[in-house]
Amino acid sequence: MAAFAAVVLAGGTARRLGGLAKPALPIGGRPMLLRVLDAVPGASPRVVVGPSSLAGLLPGGVLLTREEPPDGGPVAGLAAGVRLVPDEVAQVAVLSSDLPFLSPTVLGGLCAAVTGGADVAVLVDDKGRRQWLCAVWRRASLAGRLAALGEPGGLPMWQLVGGVAVRDVAGRSDPPSWFDCDTDDDLRRAEEWADADPG
Repeated sequence: MAAFAAVVLAGGTARRLGGLAKPALPIGGRPMLLRVLDAVPGASPRVVVGPSSLAGLLPGGVLLTREEPPDGGPVAGLAAGVRLVPDEVAQVAVLSSDLPFLSPTVLGGLCAAVTGGADVAVLVDDKGRRQWLCAVWRRASLAGRLAALGEPGGLPMWQLVGGVAVRDVAGRSDPPSWFDCDTDDDLRRAEEWADADPG
């Protein structure tokens, strides 16, 4: 059994991208969702929470599930994904599917930081903002918070993280490991960075 699992949230409607299936959009010739899965090769299980249309994109062994209700938000998606993570797994990486510059090194740093009483280690961007969809939780803490919240549909992430012990981890900045793609301009910028840094 792996020391950590990964839950990748790939739902949502991508309204700012005209409703396109954002996780399948390529950066540097590779779909963003697959780039995120590449960053967690040692995770087991790897769980993607999103629509059934993503099934043909996923590598073998990656589990696909859907939150209830569909498009119920990130906390609902996370609850659905964590249900597929065995109790004995110590840590759970919680990731958005649109982080094209996430890397195993960054994830390793987050996993290492969940020690000494921290419930969650979270990536922090260059402006000091916590990126809650790029974090590693102790599984027991995450399961406890989800249980305390009850019905997760429509809940914002700030309710999930309230009252937990957090350790901040600075991300790399060239290109930014925290960068997500919400708009056409974001996609263009990510392509430029990918061309300059194909690794």
